[in-house]
Amino acid sequence: MFLTISTTGTPERPATDLGFLLHKHPERAQAFSTSHGTAHVLYPEATAEHCTAALLLEVDPVALVRRGKGKGRGGAPDAALGQYVNDRPYAASSLLAVALAQVFKTALHGVCKALPERAAEPLPLRIEVPVLPARGGAELVRELFGPLGWATVDAEPVPLDAEFPEWGDSRYVRLVLESEKLRLADALNQLYVLLPVLDDAKHYWVAPDEVDKLLRAGDGWLASHPRRELITTRYLSRRRSLAREASERLELVRLAEADGLDVEDVDNAVDETSDTEQRPVPLAEHRRTAILAALRSAGAARVLDLGCGQGQLVQELLKDVRFTEIVGVDVSVRALTVAARRLRLDRLGERQAARVKLVQGSLTYTDKRLGGYDAAVLSEVIEHLDLPRLPALEYAVFGSARPRTVVVTTPNVEYNVRWESLPAGHVRHGDHRFEWTRAEFREWAGGVADRYGYGVEFVPVGADDPEVGAPTQMAVFTRAATEDDEKKKEDRA
Repeated sequence: MFLTISTTGTPERPATDLGFLLHKHPERAQAFSTSHGTAHVLYPEATAEHCTAALLLEVDPVALVRRGKGKGRGGAPDAALGQYVNDRPYAASSLLAVALAQVFKTALHGVCKALPERAAEPLPLRIEVPVLPARGGAELVRELFGPLGWATVDAEPVPLDAEFPEWGDSRYVRLVLESEKLRLADALNQLYVLLPVLDDAKHYWVAPDEVDKLLRAGDGWLASHPRRELITTRYLSRRRSLAREASERLELVRLAEADGLDVEDVDNAVDETSDTEQRPVPLAEHRRTAILAALRSAGAARVLDLGCGQGQLVQELLKDVRFTEIVGVDVSVRALTVAARRLRLDRLGERQAARVKLVQGSLTYTDKRLGGYDAAVLSEVIEHLDLPRLPALEYAVFGSARPRTVVVTTPNVEYNVRWESLPAGHVRHGDHRFEWTRAEFREWAGGVADRYGYGVEFVPVGADDPEVGAPTQMAVFTRAATEDDEKKKEDRA
């Protein structure tokens, strides 16, 4: 099992700096013990103009059988013959990826105390892997490495037997990667992830901590990769729960990058300093009661809870059999995890489980999954958005999803003077970007209704103070029924 990393240089910036970046001296051949054999690092050439580092992994077949029990723990291919006939000593796989991470650990992290500026900048790189398993063929190799900044991705199929070309090509390729734009650390992390992905197997059991490894190695490139789903699924040995967790966390990264935010700023729906489940706020109960009344009055059966948070409203909707399909949507993975625990999704009966679904998504982006529902609820959601982002939410809900009924609740800032514990001039929650007066809310709601073809009614929620109004204000938007709506209603009947 063999891999080479080459670079070029000048007398002022010699190619032998590669030795500093890899933390392996070019004048020494070094050996490192791994769990399945011995890894050797050597330099076939090391001059100021050109330097090549080679990683050679000698696999111990006895250790491979003893540790893997010959059953490919984690998905090793050809399990029936795995103990006797396999390609593990020769073809680049998770064995080589693990050796790469172990031998070049500091380089993968992009750390070089001797030459920090070289570690942080792109290098002219050429990487060769003579025998790489490619389940999916050369085209998949190009699809995986092509979007990552490589100028050349040459995946040449290896023939089954050069003397018998009529036999065709094997499932292996000779891989050559070339780039002037990549840091060494980025290149190594890509190899660490994609070698086992292309092999579609791992020599070890895939535990939950593999998700963290994947996200660390994929930082900066995996979230936006067009084949992200395939990469996460294969890397995690097709373990659905782990692949789902990885996809949700990567989606948060993508959304944060799109908005120029940190992940923590996006995934903030759960306040870890308080337990709202243990100390329910009475006003929240009033809101849920008002929302349920509006949905029942509208005759809604299929309902979206947009920004569902910890699932309190979804839980109430489940108690009423007239709501036949309930979808909770939130950008926060932590909030959805809390909601799943609250709803006990893993313990629901088949009929109940079929009625409810929790999905991750951003409400400021259009989402085809949200089309065709009877009603949507935005309960205490809009005030968490920066005002410039509000038009995007309006279009995603009223312009794209277009449910017949939309229920929106938001704080009434005029009522804040009645909260003795709330200092003057403060909003009710630290994450609120704004809180509107009744007039401001009516102006916004009226504008949305006019732009998207809805009528709107306003309902006070909570004790209605004659001077400052109710603590929560609610708008119920209703779109005029179309012929298509009536046909769908008849079909369901």
